[in-house]
Parts: sequence; C-alpha cells; structure tokens
Amino acid sequence: MTTASIPVQKSTTILKEPGPKQRIASIDILRGLVMVIMAVAHFRDFFHYHHPEPTDLAITTPFLFFTRWITHFCAPAFVFLSGMSAYLAGTRRTHSQFSAFLIKRGLWLIVVELVLINLAITLDPTYHAQILQVIWAIGGSMIILGLLVWARLSLPVIFTLGLIIVFGHDIFDPQNMPVNAVNNSFLGKLFLSGKGFGDFWLYAPNRAILFAYALLPWAGLMMIGYAFGSLYVKTYDAVKRRRILLYSGLGVLGVFFVLRFFNIYGDPNPCASQHTTTLSIISFFNVTKYPPSLLYTCMTIGTSLLILAFTENVKNKFTSILFLYGNVPFFYYLCHWYLVRFSTIAIFFISGFKTNQIINPHQGPILFQPDEFGFSLGGVYLIWFCVILILYFPCRWDSKYKQTHTQWGLSYL
Repeated sequence: MTTASIPVQKSTTILKEPGPKQRIASIDILRGLVMVIMAVAHFRDFFHYHHPEPTDLAITTPFLFFTRWITHFCAPAFVFLSGMSAYLAGTRRTHSQFSAFLIKRGLWLIVVELVLINLAITLDPTYHAQILQVIWAIGGSMIILGLLVWARLSLPVIFTLGLIIVFGHDIFDPQNMPVNAVNNSFLGKLFLSGKGFGDFWLYAPNRAILFAYALLPWAGLMMIGYAFGSLYVKTYDAVKRRRILLYSGLGVLGVFFVLRFFNIYGDPNPCASQHTTTLSIISFFNVTKYPPSLLYTCMTIGTSLLILAFTENVKNKFTSILFLYGNVPFFYYLCHWYLVRFSTIAIFFISGFKTNQIINPHQGPILFQPDEFGFSLGGVYLIWFCVILILYFPCRWDSKYKQTHTQWGLSYL
C-alpha cells in the first residue's frame, strides 16, 4: 500500500450537485460475496446445536473452523468497501455536501443498528441490551471520516493515518494495558473494546451496551479503503489499477505470513505447533477478530484486494447474482437479520418448545434460544442456502427500484 500511485482528490473533480451514482462491478461482486458468506455466521450463531466455539482448538473440527474462518473476511471487506464507496460518493458532491453526507449517513446507520438490527437480534422490544456490531462500526467510521474530510485533510494524510491506526493499534490491546487503564474506561470500550466479543457497559440497572466492534481499528480500515477508492475514478487507467490491487494484495498477505510465521507482532493469540498437522494449520490461521488484530486485517484485506483485481472483467451467472446482492447491501443486511430471527421463531414452535422457554437465562437478552435448540452444521448450511434463495427476489426488486427512482433518501439506504 503506497500513496505514490493513489491520486489526490482535487476540488475540480467535485460536482456542484450530486450526480448519478457509479456502480463498479468488481466492488459489488466482492460485497455480494462477503454478504452471502456473512449470513452463514449468523445462521450458525442461532441454529447450530449447543453453539460449540469454532476457534477453541480443544473442541473444534476442520469443517467447524472453516465455517468460522470464511466469515472472518466479511466485516473487514464490508468496512473497506464502504470506504471506497465513500470516496466515489465524494466525486458527486461538493466538499461541504460530502462531509455532511458522511456524518448524517453515519448517524443514520448507528440509529438503524440500535433500533432495527438490535430488535432483530434480541427480539426484545424493551431493548435491555444494545449490541454494537458491524453497522455501528461503519456508521461511526463514516462520522470520523466525515470530520476528516470537513477538516480538509488530503487523501495521502487520511491514507497514512489509516495505516498508522491499523498497524499500530495492537500496541494498545487490552491485555497489554494495565488494569483500570484507559481501555477499561467508557472511551476505551468505545475505541479499543476488550478481548473476545467486546465489553459490556452497564449504563443503568438491567441496561447494557455490548461494544462488540471497537471503533478505532475499523475507522482506520475505512480510511485506507477511502484512499483505494481513488483508483476507481473513471479517468484512472484500468490496467494500472489492477496491477496496484494485485501487488498490494500480495504484499499485504506477505506481511501476514511473515509476521504470523515468526510470531513477531500483530496478534495477541500467537500460533503454536499442535499435536496434529490439521490443528497446527488451524492455529496458524486462528487470528483475532475482537478487536481486529493487524494479522486478521492483513489476511482478510489482502485476499479482498486480490479478488478485486481478478474479478474486474469477470462476468457470468454466479457473479451476476453476487452483483445483485452487492448493489443493495443495506436492504439485504436488514432483510437477512429478520429472516434469520423469523426462522428461529418458526422452528422454535415447530420443534415443540413452549412459551416458558422463550427466555433462557443462559442466553441473556437473546430470546427464543433454549439450550436444546438447533441443528447440526449441515442443517445450518441447508437453512442458510434456502434463505439466500428467498432473498434473491426482494433484492432484485429493490435493485430495480433504485435504478428507476431518484428520491434523495435512497442514497442513505
């Protein structure tokens, strides 16, 4: 990743009024791919019998770990591509319009996370718990990016700041900080989070917020994606763009393999030789997502850059389906959560569970999750495949609607 080949966004390229949205096929294909894979993780969370931990080397299996590992690529690619799309959105707006758009859209996404997505996850209309996940991370990162744009920081400065955050935030991992240090404060939870699936902040009796996604490292990743978005302006040479994506992807993956092999830096969970070759390989790729370590980011973004490089001129039935999902990401994401949970309710009653089992103290605020609920991993994949097929038709409708309508609010969806 170098700033030399990334053009600086000049004021003369900013339109006085928002222009038509530019769709980049390779971006939508990658986004569609990671969104389809993402649904696997959410169906496994709610439907896998007994919820075994895929990254626990004492109990995991290759198939179980692979199911978790492929979903590691989703959130980083989603955030990175959001940064790229943000840059392209800026080419259709004035400077003041662009910074205001990023801040307002970021706030809107946080509201959606708190109200609509949390309701789908917990099915608790009283909102005893708020879980801040990837939409919160994207929204918060957009607000930060909007403030940087408002401050008129140049593209190379934003890119460099993103690199510093992504490469340096592992220094402040919670396990490296003293007890009661900044990482244990509210701001620490907000920007750094804790080891594992985030930290709870009890802000009132029986009311809590789970900071599942630490904001700072995700904001850094969006800044890097924002800089890469400049490769997709219409005047940029396509051959040069693919070459930059290819070499950047290989370079980032090279950083991952070198740092991981020697356990130098970049992940609080070092790899180690295990009693079988399979477990040793699993240990090598078992990197930390919460908060996202440098090696986790390199592994996922390096692969994403290669996919962008190789799919730019690929067009077939499969990529057309991915493109469809990828150009309606907000609609898809919201619909898939409600389909996940409506499926949970239906299968709960079909399986013979009673209303007194809706609340399970072992599951905290998550309703309709009794201890004996669920299927094998194969059953989870079957349900996932059926729901993905169902989503195709409403996503196709939404895509056609956006192509034929220009209401201002559609840019926020």
